[in-house]
Order: sequence, then structure tokens, then C-alpha cells
Amino acid sequence: MIINYIRISTVEQNIDRQQIDADKTYIDKVSGSATNRAELESLKDFARKGDVVTVHDISRLARNIKNLIELIDFFNDKGVDVQFRKEQMTFTADKKNPMNSLMLNLLGSVYQFEREMMLERQKEGIQKAQLKGKYSGRKSTVDYEAIKVELEQGLSIRKTAAKLGYSVATISRASKKMKETISGA
Repeated sequence: MIINYIRISTVEQNIDRQQIDADKTYIDKVSGSATNRAELESLKDFARKGDVVTVHDISRLARNIKNLIELIDFFNDKGVDVQFRKEQMTFTADKKNPMNSLMLNLLGSVYQFEREMMLERQKEGIQKAQLKGKYSGRKSTVDYEAIKVELEQGLSIRKTAAKLGYSVATISRASKKMKETISGA
């Protein structure tokens, strides 16, 4: 059975370039750095000996070399081949192709390096934009006023978190922020 795995980072991205005629397709809409991908986990459960998992390119399956090797080994140990179409590489359960292993490590490292450089450039761009006053980050979805009301009424941090649907860490940060504002005034 041919199983196609597609991963796009954002909902705005298009899956067309990764689509092929396959018996089954799994699509994740999540960053490659995320290790918890629902469709990938379903694929891992579904794949059986003799299947071929096909992926558009190495960066679609994993963004770091360790995770990439673990995934390929996982599938190969199940008797499932992994094929990367762009790189024209197939990793089989027999693992008797040292050139493929070398190329996997090389290309995986390049993709990992590429991602780290992109994140570094992104961070530098954000810092420059902040200095110019053009970037303030993502808009907060936390209702600080509601948190303030609950805490001022004597509700504990844990109970406030449960009542408002936030994590305990979020309520703790909000509480600390409020205390700093009061002491700084």
C-alpha cells in the first residue's frame, strides 16, 4: 500500500505540491518542529509490513536529524519503506544502502541548519522591528481584568485557572504582573 504523508506549517499553505495518487493520505497542519503530530501518529499505527510511506521531501517529515532517523528507523523496523520524492531516496527495512544513510544524515543536517538559520533571522528581524516600534508581538488572548477580579475576591490561583480556563502558569504570570504594577506605582 502506498501511503502519502503531507505536512504543512500553516493553514494558509497549500497541500497540492505534496499530493500524489496514493492508497491513503495523512495530512498534518503543524510546524515541523512539533513532535506531537496527530496524523503522523495515526500513520505510525496504520502502516504495515510491505507498505511504502511516501513524503514530498525530508523537511516535511522532520526538522532535526535525530527525529528524522528515529522516524525512518521506526518505519523500517515495522517492515515499511520510507520514500522521499524530491531527494529521490528510499529507505528500506534491509538498511543495506550506506550511501542512502550518508545522504540522509547530510540532507537532514542541512534542513536542520536551514531551520535554525531561519529562526535566527526571524529573531533578528523581530528585534529590529521592536526597536523601531513596529512590532509588538502577538495580541494577548488573556483576560487580565477577569483574572484580577477573581484574585482580588480571594480565589486561589488554581481555582482561578480552573474557573477561567487558563493554565496555572498563566494565572501565576498575571498575578506576578499585577503585583509588579502595584509595587512599581
